[in-house]
Amino acid sequence: FFKQLAALFEASKDKGSVWLTHKRLTYDGDDATMTSDSAADSTEYPCLVRATNGKEANFSTRVEPGELDKFHAEYGTLMKASMSPLLRKRDKKRERQRVEETTRRKKRLAEDVVVEGAKRGNGRRKRQRLLKRAVLQEEQRKRVHEREEARINKAKALS
Repeated sequence: FFKQLAALFEASKDKGSVWLTHKRLTYDGDDATMTSDSAADSTEYPCLVRATNGKEANFSTRVEPGELDKFHAEYGTLMKASMSPLLRKRDKKRERQRVEETTRRKKRLAEDVVVEGAKRGNGRRKRQRLLKRAVLQEEQRKRVHEREEARINKAKALS
């Protein structure tokens, strides 16, 4: 099954899709009967794993409950090996922009707003905007300080 699955991943590496399904296999070959026995609920059922590319390749395997951990370990390594080249590369430019933005924001938060301009006449609006910005900056500083204290208190509580 794993050889076929690896070949299916390889065939659809450049173009195509692979569908994988896991399902509890309850069919014994007999007709199903509905019972309310609690003993019937404790039985372990095998797992049916199917793989297809939607066209010509269809195959499946039956995994017994005792071999399920071993199967999932091998299945996981095959999935990681097959999917890792297909993953998108991290957008380092965007990450760098976010880091620069946060440092710029921290720098602006650290700098005090210098309130200048006339109280009356020309420059009055500029002074009012600066006063408003100074008040907002002070509120932001308080929020940042409270967040840092909460984070420190949480770390102390965990340790």
